[in-house]
Order: sequence, then structure tokens, then C-alpha cells
Amino acid sequence: MPTVTLSDGVKLAYQVDGPMDGDWIVLSNSLATDMRLFDYEASYLAETHRVLRFDTRGHGQSEASAPPYGFPQLISDVVALMDHLQIAKADFLGVSLGGMTALAMGVAHPDRVDRIMCCDARADAPDPYKAIWDGNIAKLHAENLNALCEPTLTRWFTPGFLADAANTPKLDVVRDMFKATASEGYEGAARCLQTLDLLPSLPDLQAKTLYMTGDQDMAAPTAVMQAMAENTPNSTFKVIEDAAHLSNLEQPARFKQEICSFLAE
Repeated sequence: MPTVTLSDGVKLAYQVDGPMDGDWIVLSNSLATDMRLFDYEASYLAETHRVLRFDTRGHGQSEASAPPYGFPQLISDVVALMDHLQIAKADFLGVSLGGMTALAMGVAHPDRVDRIMCCDARADAPDPYKAIWDGNIAKLHAENLNALCEPTLTRWFTPGFLADAANTPKLDVVRDMFKATASEGYEGAARCLQTLDLLPSLPDLQAKTLYMTGDQDMAAPTAVMQAMAENTPNSTFKVIEDAAHLSNLEQPARFKQEICSFLAE
């Protein structure tokens, strides 16, 4: 797995697929997953695009730094990776933390971002949302990261999806991604989410943006994401039925349909 060394010495793991002459698209993972979150998306996007996947610092095969993290740090990581690969501008697809990172990139570096696909994410951190991460971090310190895995899956997926034995292989990959996350990486990214304050900047977002969420996503409810779309000038809002937080894993065909339709516009 290739890596790039960041300014603070952390090594960030990445993977590139697709034709050399394809337009670049960057895929950014959620908290407690890694680039494997996008295995299916990379398989079809790489037919037409140059696909860059990477593991957010502290996740997957990327090294961790001490918590807390902040969005300026995470987007600095992305810019360093793009500079390393000589990518002037790219589309961005992100889920949850990755979607927020994509929005933060669009706000801070509009010259580096073409289109944004922000999925199952939010743009603010109200007190009840911050409290969730305080509770998870307390549990992490009192027990370990593994203790958070199964409770988290009940929020990431609908009950029907979790109960269907046909989904066991996919869920096992999700569990493996979760447990491959460094404790420092989990805490660092969770603290980052508590600083989320992108909502006031959305009216200035220049990139054409697709907002999309599962209809049963408790972390990024439809009303929250619809309000984000209403505050973003050049945006579209879509809801994926029968999906919770990781909508791309739960409803991959519908997710593909919306992503490909947006990119083809």
C-alpha cells in the first residue's frame, strides 16, 4: 500500500485506480471505517475516473497522531495527498466524516474541488450530538474500542439489514474496519466531529453539491441534510429508502444510481 508522509510525520495510506487520463475523484471514509468502505464504488467509478481512496489519519493503514483532530488538519492531509499525486482539482465523495471533510475542502479550497457528493453527514454539532461523542470516548477509555463496535452497528444499519444472514459477510468487513481503527484515531476524529461548524459557510459553497442520506439515518436525519441543501446554492438532495447511516453499503444499487446520475449531469 503506497503512503505519503505528512508534515507532522504521519504516514497516510492511499490507493489509486482507474484510467490514467480519467478525471480525478477522491473518496473519503467515515469515522471507524477505511478505504474498504468504497470497494464497490471504486469498482464502477474506476471505469471512467481516476479514483483516489485514502485512509483518514488514525484509520485503516494510516498512522494515528494524538487526539484531538480538527477539520483544518484533515483537509490539510487531503491537500498534501493531492499535491503528492499532482492533482490540481477533483470531485469528492464522502460518507459521514468523509462527507464533512469534502464540504470543509469545498469551503477552504474551492479551487481544488469540482463537485461534492456529501452523504449521511451533517454540518453542525448541537449539544446532544456532542454528548454522543463524549459518551463514546468515555466508553473507549473505560473499556476499549471493540466495546463500541456492536452498539455502533445498530446505528449504522437498519434492523432488517442486521438480521439478514445474507449480509453477514459485508457486516464482518465493517467490523474488521472498525476494529482496525486506532483508538487515538477514533478519539481524534470524534473530537473533530464535536467542532463541526460548516453550516454558516454553506451559502458560500461554490461546488455543485449532491446531499444524500438514508431515510432511517439517525446521525444525519433527512431534515438536517435537507436544510443543508437549502442553504447551499447549487445543490441537490436525495433520500435513499430503507437505509440508515452507511447507505452506500445498505443500498449499493440505489447509491450507485444517484452518484452516477449526478456525475453524468
